[in-house]
Amino acid sequence: MAFYDTDVTQLHDDLVNKRVSATELTQAAFARIKATDDQVKAFLALNEEAALKQAAALDQAGIAPDQMLAGIPLAVKDNIVTKGLTTTAASKMLADFKPVYDATVVEKLHQVGVINVGKTNLDEFAMGSSTENSAFQTTKNPWDLTRVPGGSSGGSAAAVAAGDVLGAVGTDTGGSIRQPASFTGVVGMKPTYGRVSRWGVIAFGSSFDQVGWLSQSVKDNAYMLEAIAGLDAKDMTSSHLAVPHYAANLAQADVKGLKIAVPKEYLGEGIDEDVKEVIKAALAHYESLGAQIDEVSMPHTKYGIPAYYILASSEASSNLQRFDGIRYGFRAADVKNLEDVYVKTRSEGFGPEVKRRIMLGTFSLSAGSYDAYFAKAAKVRRLIADDFNQVLADHDVIMGPTAVSTAFKVGAEITDPTKMYLNDLLTVSVNMAGLPGMSIPAGFSKANGMPVGLQIIGKAFDEQTVYDAGYVFEQTTDFHKQTPQLGGQN
Repeated sequence: MAFYDTDVTQLHDDLVNKRVSATELTQAAFARIKATDDQVKAFLALNEEAALKQAAALDQAGIAPDQMLAGIPLAVKDNIVTKGLTTTAASKMLADFKPVYDATVVEKLHQVGVINVGKTNLDEFAMGSSTENSAFQTTKNPWDLTRVPGGSSGGSAAAVAAGDVLGAVGTDTGGSIRQPASFTGVVGMKPTYGRVSRWGVIAFGSSFDQVGWLSQSVKDNAYMLEAIAGLDAKDMTSSHLAVPHYAANLAQADVKGLKIAVPKEYLGEGIDEDVKEVIKAALAHYESLGAQIDEVSMPHTKYGIPAYYILASSEASSNLQRFDGIRYGFRAADVKNLEDVYVKTRSEGFGPEVKRRIMLGTFSLSAGSYDAYFAKAAKVRRLIADDFNQVLADHDVIMGPTAVSTAFKVGAEITDPTKMYLNDLLTVSVNMAGLPGMSIPAGFSKANGMPVGLQIIGKAFDEQTVYDAGYVFEQTTDFHKQTPQLGGQN
């Protein structure tokens, strides 16, 4: 069984009708991981013994027709806590941390019978755009092992692109699901802020973080989001709004008459020409299907990067204070007093990018800088949200590139933080406004043959329209069917 040539609907039908067992699927997933992961390095920990035990129990009980994800192997990003399974956030600070509880999203996956095959690599504490900031390993892009898979959910994206699993949970603070989805040619959905519980997610920026999925198809992604979305009493920011039957509703998906806004800023300066070419072709395809394309302006887009990195780093500075060497996690040796414990633990336990953002955030929140930086950035956030609200008042979705370029070479940008941060130019503003955004495969660069993602942004809690638009494009093109040649894959 190969996961790159099937989908949830087919696997579910096979499981229900006993043409395949959950045990066989799980064994196939681990066989695939073992065939590819020496090259890709998508996983930090495997869950083989527990996964096979769970699969055997599901086979004995049988898969019910309404349990769409039961018995299907999926993966979880390693900044989401999993009971008894190491959760490191790709940091030395948590290298040996085994949680005593599951995050809400993991609990929900257990409830619907999903089999967690393991934990995927990421940039340390989800801070990065290339998965080169992991304390343990650098994940590679399955399309070209000399290139990055994006970040911070690069391990999840690479696992899906490599055909290890049909889907992997990711988190998105400023584009960390969508940008790696674009780089690796998979589907990546960041839901509306509050649609999915954040309880049990190791926090980076609490007003930005959102859990979502990377998957091989739009419909699979819709099934997966429905499984984890909804109100959670443990998370005060989770929404009470009912969760639609996203996948079932795709049967009525149509883009005829769909009003699509294309901000001129999304195809302007700083976007690679080969990316623009692919996106313009994708927009022309929508127009041929009966959609209406309107050029609009979102003038505050250019302020998104500086405002985001001030606000998100400020929240990170606050969230990461809990890693003090006292309560849990890494603790420095050879300390003489309490101040030594704090300083040496954080100096030795955090990597360079995490320390950089803590310092930036602490400075922005300091008494002498708060009004000059943090307060102004918060006002810019409001202006960016207003841009979205004004455009979406007259349009169904906003479209444009997901990333400013295709996947860059490993090592090409890691020493230049400013250049690295600019990778998030087209994604951070969606998190600042709290809106749903999805990247779908839109084609390939003529310059280097790498995947290019189309970003679809919708109104708050209207993931359905975003899914509908992506599904129709997917069904009328074949970009998502093309897969990297890796590990004997044909």
